[in-house]
Amino acid sequence: MKHYIYIITDRNRTNLHVGLCTDLIKTMQFYSEMPTLFYDKAQQLSRLVYFEEINNEEQAMERFKFMSSFTRAQKEKMIRSVNADWIDLTIGLTAEHKMRIRPYFRPSLATSKRSLTF
Repeated sequence: MKHYIYIITDRNRTNLHVGLCTDLIKTMQFYSEMPTLFYDKAQQLSRLVYFEEINNEEQAMERFKFMSSFTRAQKEKMIRSVNADWIDLTIGLTAEHKMRIRPYFRPSLATSKRSLTF
């Protein structure tokens, strides 16, 4: 099972929150549905600025503990190494997820009404 370590921030970049989850898209939906869970509305955590995908649960926990101990400067340096403009990565992540899901096709009615003629 894949595990994700992520850093999420608010629109002013004042708070940097490190988290660990197994479904990044559901986690981001949770943050958007609960805007004032951790902070007030002005400091709403809504921008995913960094994430890592790790396949092993033990390695993910070790990496999460390691990243949680980082100072703000270390977190900013890590974010800027991959996302220099601090762009919200949620948009690309949800678009990629939608491309993976097979669209639902309704079976054609014409094929089910075919009759056999001899």
